[in-house]
This record gives sequence, C-alpha cells and structure tokens, in this order.
Amino acid sequence: MHSREDEALAQAAVDALTGQLALAPKPGLPDPRDLGVRAGHRDHDWLRWSAKALAPGLAAMAAAARRTGEPTPRLRMELGAIGRCAEHSLRLAGGGHRGALWTLGLLVAAAALEPGAGALEVTATAKRIAAHPDRRAPRRPSRGSTVSATYGAAGARGEARAGFPHVRRAWDALAAARSAGAPEAEARLDALLTVMSTLQDTELLYTAGPLGLRHVQAGARGILEAGGTATEAGRAALHALDTDLHARAWSPRGSAGLLAGALFLDCLPVRVSSPERAA
Repeated sequence: MHSREDEALAQAAVDALTGQLALAPKPGLPDPRDLGVRAGHRDHDWLRWSAKALAPGLAAMAAAARRTGEPTPRLRMELGAIGRCAEHSLRLAGGGHRGALWTLGLLVAAAALEPGAGALEVTATAKRIAAHPDRRAPRRPSRGSTVSATYGAAGARGEARAGFPHVRRAWDALAAARSAGAPEAEARLDALLTVMSTLQDTELLYTAGPLGLRHVQAGARGILEAGGTATEAGRAALHALDTDLHARAWSPRGSAGLLAGALFLDCLPVRVSSPERAA
C-alpha cells in the first residue's frame, strides 16, 4: 500500500517530467510547439499523458524502498520488476519516457530511503541501489546497452552507477543560472544544454554516430559560451541549433530525461501536508 509520502514523491517526479516537457525551444526535442505543427514528431499531449501514467509505478517504487529500508540487491530486483510493469503502462499510454523512468525511479526510491535528504545524498543513495545487478532482468540486450558496448559510452546504467553525474551537473547549472538572474525557463534550458554539452547520449550515437554526437555537444557548448539562453546571442544560437537538429531528425532524448531528474532533485525534500499537521 502506498503512503501519502510515496504518492507525493511520485507526483514530484511526474511534475519534474512534465516541467521538462513544457520548456521551449528544446533543440531536437518535443515541446509545446509540436501540437499539430511538426508532422512526424510525438504529440505533446501524448507525452504528457504518458508522464502521468508513470505515477502509480513511481509510487510503488517509493513504497518498496520505504518497506525495504536500505539499498539491497532485493530492492534493486523489486524496482526492476516494478519498472517493467510501468513500461507496459507507458506503452498502453502511447510510449515515451523509458529513459526518464529509469532515472526518476532510482531517484524516487533513493529519496524514499532518505526522507528529508538533499540532492547529493539522494544521488549517492541511488548510486548504491544501481550498483546491484537486477538478476531478474531479461537477458536480451537493449538498444542502449548495445550502443554503449559499441562506442564505450556509459549509457543509462553507467550514469546511475556513477551517481548520476549529469543530473548533478544540471542541478548545479540550474542554481548558477538562477543566481545570475536568469528567468526560470532560461535557467532550465541552460541546465539542459549543460547536460547536452558533455553527455554521451546513446540515442544520438545510434541515430547520428560519434560525429553527430560531437556536433550536438559543440552546439550546446556554443550556446552556453555565448552567454546562455537568457542573452540575445545565446538565444539566437539556441534557435539555430533547434532548427538544425529538427532538420536532421536528431533527438538528444537522454539529456531530457536527466534534466527531469535534476528538476526532481530541485524540489527535495518533498513535504506532505495533512489536516493533522496543519492543525
């Protein structure tokens, strides 16, 4: 059974994912402009519904972590089983967000294990969970794991086992942009670009190869070096990269999921209000 705390963590994760979806323009990624405008791109409403479909699975992950009480191999296997059920729900809702489910699931479970903890403690706990193998996982390799093996990229598993370094970088970039006076939307876009500038995105490696990945990384760095998306030069560079990536049909989906992880960390600790506490 899920507690109010479990449901609050799950909702915070869903809010982080839908908050990422609401940003625009995101180079090569779906955003609100896709509503009936770009043929061949995923409908934005479809992705929002898919994000909401994750809530029960994420709440179940939080409940499993709270019940287990520590990052054990048993918890890792239980999270994997819940995650595969959640992937089925995603397919029924239209698909999308598999990478974000992996990131947010581990972070939600870690936050449930460390009530009241901040971002660094939560990512450290997520690292301890991810260190255990999921012995019940299907043996067939995923596309991401195949690409990781081919190109030597860390991939989603490597990112988690390293304690989500790109999630932490995005979280730091978000704070730095806010401190510099950037509006919230631009601060979040700068955080996304920070991830894109260095992440070995397996989706990009699959569709564009190493040269394409470096092209995207260089474009993201160029925007940040121009002053970020809150500046006129940075905004112009952002629009140019967005047009370029959509024309090439290159999508840095891994970066989007990691930004959602950073936005989840940004809302920690999640507090639950109740009539009893308010009284």
